[in-house]
Amino acid sequence: MKSIYHRLLIEAPAQKVYDAITTQQGLAGWWTPATTAKPEVDSINRFEFEDGYYKEMKVEELHPASRVEWICIQGFEDWIGTTITFELQPHKKGTVLLFHHDGFKEYDEGYASCSYDWATFLRSLRALVVTGKGHPFPNHHDLL
Repeated sequence: MKSIYHRLLIEAPAQKVYDAITTQQGLAGWWTPATTAKPEVDSINRFEFEDGYYKEMKVEELHPASRVEWICIQGFEDWIGTTITFELQPHKKGTVLLFHHDGFKEYDEGYASCSYDWATFLRSLRALVVTGKGHPFPNHHDLL
């Protein structure tokens, strides 16, 4: 199986980053404004994009200020059954985010596009946590 892996330093406390990846307000601020989410294990987070397309993630793990894991249950076919993990590590300048999106069957155009988009959304996450303003869909490329 193929994986996307990104490392990002965020100059903010781990709890603030954790809140941005677990709460509806946080997720809407950096990924897509049309978010329905609860920071509860076994809950289903829904992320709506354009033309009626949406993704649903089942919350598998929540470890405050250290780890979040989702499994994709609805979305593009190549996403279904993949896992998304956010690991937070303390750093002298704030928090290191280790991001994994695991379980892709092959390296193809969809995978390449997904890896690129995750990088831009993670920059949006960092902007939200550090400045209070993210660049969620459809403006996630504004940081480039």
